[in-house]
Amino acid sequence: ACCTTGSTSVSSVLTPYQIRFRATMPLREIIVADMKEAMRAQDSARLQAVRLLRAAIQRREIDEKQNLSDAEVLVVIQKMIKQCHDSIEQFANGHRDDLVEKETVMLNVLKKYLPTPLSQEELSKIILEAIRETRAKTIRDMGPVMNWLKPKLHGKADMASVSRAVR
Repeated sequence: ACCTTGSTSVSSVLTPYQIRFRATMPLREIIVADMKEAMRAQDSARLQAVRLLRAAIQRREIDEKQNLSDAEVLVVIQKMIKQCHDSIEQFANGHRDDLVEKETVMLNVLKKYLPTPLSQEELSKIILEAIRETRAKTIRDMGPVMNWLKPKLHGKADMASVSRAVR
């Protein structure tokens, strides 16, 4: 979960030891560390995106009255990414290039926190396994296949594209 904006990269500032330590940190702590780094680098676009992410996470924690796990933080990030895509589409239709650029920067910052996506080959292999395990024969059996896939692919693949692949 390394953030890059322009020519400034968090990984270029960290030592190899810090990078290994960072890999074992909870996602919430990585986000806080990235916020501090954005402050030090005076990167206002990245700072604004990370602050919005932290606010969304804190809002959800307050609503649920518990600290979020990494998986739950990923759900918040994915929701924000979906909102960014929707906003970009709306702003592009309204010819607001300035807002499209702002949302694109935020989208790029948020995507840095997602796990490495699965390759098409890995995804196909998991989908075939799901079809075998659920004994799916027709499109009517898609529900159980998707229910089997969702926990395994959470955060690693776009479920809309998985749904298209299953069909």
